[in-house]
Parts: sequence; structure tokens; C-alpha cells
Amino acid sequence: MQYMSYYDSPLGKLYIMAHENGLTNIIFEQEEGNQLPVNVKDIEFSDDLPIIQDAKLWLSLYFSGCNPDFMPVLSLDGTDFRMDVWNVVKEIPYGKTMTYGEIAQLLSKKRGKKASAQAVGGAVGNNPIPIMVPCHRVLGSGKTITGYTGGIDKKKFLLELEKIEFTE
Repeated sequence: MQYMSYYDSPLGKLYIMAHENGLTNIIFEQEEGNQLPVNVKDIEFSDDLPIIQDAKLWLSLYFSGCNPDFMPVLSLDGTDFRMDVWNVVKEIPYGKTMTYGEIAQLLSKKRGKKASAQAVGGAVGNNPIPIMVPCHRVLGSGKTITGYTGGIDKKKFLLELEKIEFTE
């Protein structure tokens, strides 16, 4: 069973989705028409599921400017390459960044085959749990801001919240 709740953040409404084994998605409310970009027929609304309560607490701490000292259980699902990228991104510390190229180099060494910055960008762009899997901490070369699933304005907000310097 898939469960859903929402969290009113400084970035707007965030939809939190989970199942019994962990958090599966954080989705930014769509600006145009304010439609949830998933089929909600088989999803139960719940604020009672402990994983959803953990996610809301984590988000509250994060948006208050704190680096939470815990992480809700995440249930990521993707190709081996995407999982490798997301696992690297999860390890980028609060207030720090990596570039797409740095992640590609790290994965090339780990996997024993070349990974491109563009392929890393594709995986980062498909991150189902933004903010907690902090893809906003991934920048282009020269600390330039590139795309973000919630929009560049949201990425800038998150970087500024963490006092991360970037170039536009």
C-alpha cells in the first residue's frame, strides 16, 4: 500500500509518499494548475504512518536551518547506475557541494567503467526524494546552478539555506 501526506514548506506544498518500508517520494506541488503529478487512485492519505511523521519532523528541522541528525528510512528504486549516483548524493554533507563531473569521476573509479557528467545529471534529475537525497547540492563546473526538479528558484533557496556559495 502506498501512503501520502503533505508538508507546507517555505517552497510550497511538498507531497510525501511512502510505504511500510520507507519513504518513496517527495514531490513539489506543480505550479501550473496545482495538480499532483501522480495517479492518486490507489494511495491512502495518512499522517499516522511513522515514516511520514519522521519525514515531516526531518523537513521541519531542515527548513528551520538545522542539519537533522537523523534520516528517515528511504526506499529508493532505480537502475543500478541511478542507485549508485543517489548513494553518492546522499553522502554530500550539509553545506557542501559536488559537481556532476566529480560524481562521474568517483563512479568511474568505483564501477571500473566511464561515467559521464551528463549521465550523472540524468540520474540526479530523476531523484525521487529531493531535499533528503540532496541533489540541490550538485552543481555544474565552476559552482554554477543547473536544473532542478522543483525549479532553479527552489534550488537557490535550498543552497542559500545551507549557506552554500554558487554562481548563476
